[in-house]
Amino acid sequence: MAECKIGVVGVGRMGEYHVGVLSDMREAQLSGLVDSDQERAKKIAEKYKTYTYRSHKDLFSKVDAVVISVPTALHYSIAKEFIEAGIHTLLEKPCTNDLGQAEELFELAAKNNVTLQIGHVERFNGAVQELFKIVKDPIYIECKRMSPFSSRIKDDGVVLDIMIHDIDIVLNLVESNVSSINVVGGSVFSKRDDLVNAQIKFENGCIANFLASRVSQNKVRTLEVTQKESSILLDYTEQEIFVHRQSSSESQLSPGSLRYKQESLVERIFVHKDNPLKLELKHFIDCAAGGQRNIAVKKELNSLNIALQILSQFKSGRK
Repeated sequence: MAECKIGVVGVGRMGEYHVGVLSDMREAQLSGLVDSDQERAKKIAEKYKTYTYRSHKDLFSKVDAVVISVPTALHYSIAKEFIEAGIHTLLEKPCTNDLGQAEELFELAAKNNVTLQIGHVERFNGAVQELFKIVKDPIYIECKRMSPFSSRIKDDGVVLDIMIHDIDIVLNLVESNVSSINVVGGSVFSKRDDLVNAQIKFENGCIANFLASRVSQNKVRTLEVTQKESSILLDYTEQEIFVHRQSSSESQLSPGSLRYKQESLVERIFVHKDNPLKLELKHFIDCAAGGQRNIAVKKELNSLNIALQILSQFKSGRK
């Protein structure tokens, strides 16, 4: 298969990750970078031996595909131009901050026979792929994404920046319509959603609780699924899964204290660990060459829809 000529628009932290991975991929020919910060773009281009251009439009005649990693407010307008130019597009999450615009982009992609993929990199985490093989009938799901505040993220709050990853995975795990959403949260270090707790109930009775925070001192990225016969704990950062079975608990009263004792059989699932971003880009390039996408458009839009509903409730509650 011929190399896919690919450009990157936006080389902030995430964009530079894309550039670094693409530069090592045999399937890709890194054909150019664009960023509003010309000096930064030149330094990165020099490091990875590629070219810089002043405008994203300069890439139209030079690439087969593009990765767009700019602020969310610019996603729709820039992605639309590339799609209309017939260029396969990987658009960093969230797709847009407006559901109607996202629907329009996917319609345009279908009309122009172009691949549009949203950068939900956690889908390609080896532990997540194993999780889908062992979760059968979830009763309760607990998701936690916590980290210290970073001034780097100015465009989005925690819902569209990090919680959307868990929303995307949970919606695909449960495969039932959402019946209700309840949200509480706060703005601590910014005017946006810095701390959000969202509870979703599904029509099949499953309940999912999402905690997203950028006001914490420790970094946590976990998802725990409770089923009738087991509890499954996934650690995104370590790409590990532990399954707890045959759990029992009891209290022991001694002269000095009341102790709580829990026992269970713990199984560690083997996970093939690879760079999720590399796997995401490989899938994108395969799709651009005519391969089949791993997530239906309807599911792409559903993740954004639920995230925007949570954000709307947060804003209403803050007022």
